[in-house]
Amino acid sequence: MFNDRRILVTGGTGSWGYELIKQLLPMNPAEVIVYSRSESSQVAMSRAFEDPRLTFRIGDVRDREALSKACIGVDILFHLAALKHVPVCEDQPYEALKTNVIGTQNVIEAAIENKVGRVINISTDKAANPSNFYGMTKAIGEKLIVYANLLHTDTKFVCVRGGNVLGTNGSVVHLFLNQIKHKDQIGLTDREMTRFFMTLEDAIRLLFKATAQSIGGEIFVMTMPTCRIVDLADVLMDALGKRVEMIETGVRPGEKIHEILLTEYESLSTIVFDDQYLVILPTLDIPGLRSHYEGYSPVDFESFSSSQCLMDKTQIREMLERGGFLT
Repeated sequence: MFNDRRILVTGGTGSWGYELIKQLLPMNPAEVIVYSRSESSQVAMSRAFEDPRLTFRIGDVRDREALSKACIGVDILFHLAALKHVPVCEDQPYEALKTNVIGTQNVIEAAIENKVGRVINISTDKAANPSNFYGMTKAIGEKLIVYANLLHTDTKFVCVRGGNVLGTNGSVVHLFLNQIKHKDQIGLTDREMTRFFMTLEDAIRLLFKATAQSIGGEIFVMTMPTCRIVDLADVLMDALGKRVEMIETGVRPGEKIHEILLTEYESLSTIVFDDQYLVILPTLDIPGLRSHYEGYSPVDFESFSSSQCLMDKTQIREMLERGGFLT
């Protein structure tokens, strides 16, 4: 799939980008272009990998001209760049709009202009029935990516929607570990809160699967396991052998108690791809898309919430061990 291909990764110095590139390089790409704003992160990544197939380009997805130049000769584009933190996007919505919406439009136009073969856009559960500005921008981004398949070009555009990924920048696991070790208390926004979780390694493997098997226009939804945040905190305290007080700080603006990966409306056009993925088919008529999935079964539920099918503490610990957080 990636053999002898030139691949561009926007936001490539972030946690997703680092793991993506780590798993890409053994697949023999001709070149992987890391496109991001952070000079220091690019230098650190270059030193960490020391691989001649890695090329680094300073640039912002807001900069249409720089992005277009980075796309020259590219076969596959992974669009990871985004402003992702809910409070930041609530406080600075103009900035979130410029990166997450205008930036995605720039990716689409630059990819089409340079005849990129395939664009894979990384989305989030917060795009499903969004309650905050971050989720709204990602929902618009999904719509733009799906619609791009109707622009009569040879570029195929696909979305992959997932939940929280362990080990990413700002991960709650890092936050809780630091609070247990150094602050002797854990701050919980609400004891009833639940979230979808997956290890970064597992998320990238699923991303490759969607890249290989999509045809353009779909939203692939990772069927991620779920847990109560209070149970996650308990497991981390047990692992460190230190019990600390849990303090409820209150739900932040735009934050939900439970996330959803699939809305009631979307479930009407969603099929079960396999035990790891659902596929949302757009209401737009993209030629050949619905006929391609005719043999798949529709989902038999209305929505997919993080309050359902919760992991127990043993399963949470196993997930943390897989992710390398516990030994």
